[in-house]
Amino acid sequence: MAASTTDLRSIATQLRRDIVRMVHAVNSGHPGGSLGCADYFAALYFRIMKHDPSFDMNATDEDVFVLSNGHISPIFYATLARAGYFDKSELATFRKINSRLQGHPATHEHLPGIRIASGSLGQGLSVAAGAALTKKLNGKKELVFSLHGDGELNEGQIWEAVLFAAHHKVDNLIATIDWNGQQIDGPTDKVMSLGDLAAKFNAFNWTVLQMNGNDMDDTVATLEKARSLTGQGKPIVILMKTAMGKGVDFMEGTHEWHGIAPNDEQLAKALAQLPETLGDY
Repeated sequence: MAASTTDLRSIATQLRRDIVRMVHAVNSGHPGGSLGCADYFAALYFRIMKHDPSFDMNATDEDVFVLSNGHISPIFYATLARAGYFDKSELATFRKINSRLQGHPATHEHLPGIRIASGSLGQGLSVAAGAALTKKLNGKKELVFSLHGDGELNEGQIWEAVLFAAHHKVDNLIATIDWNGQQIDGPTDKVMSLGDLAAKFNAFNWTVLQMNGNDMDDTVATLEKARSLTGQGKPIVILMKTAMGKGVDFMEGTHEWHGIAPNDEQLAKALAQLPETLGDY
């Protein structure tokens, strides 16, 4: 049975708690974007997406998720563990030697739930469009979901994939942009302005939705609406407004926490704001 929005909020809180503990333990990783996307991951894996933790690499009768901005691996790993793909105790191996939980997801580690290696920004939408088109050609009804950073839209390959998906009417694809306005070198408006994203995607003949990705009710409702709009000849993009570092007050809204870990004192402050809901690993 699908989780209620109340349950999803509890799951998202635990995911955030997992994230800060993981990156603190090795003094390495990307907490900012991971924290901002926790609500999206909770909604996707515990309410929206059809998936099976027993894990068929080919996803023959399942929806597919593609993480393009692979540096936010902490939230991906925490979600997969909490969804039953592997034991949550393995989260303690994050970024350690010989761990399956690399800094960026990697397929050669054979970690359940990982279908593509990601982290080289700009590539994920091409993969997602190809996977979605394959499902259509095979007569499958399942969907492909993908997640991208807004700074990642600086990459030209993204826009080639946007053209491709629209031209081929890949209408079983739901791409989401984490529109937090921050990237590693600073605010996106200062690094390279993205302009009017809704107008851009509309011009490329995509169906465009917008949502508050840190409001669980809106996140669930918008993802459900996106599902309802598939099969109508257009790929779908969700422009998801989030706050980088959401859930930890001193991390919120700044690129400074894009890729650094909290120290012991900062971890304690963060965990005080994130009550344990599902049991720590």
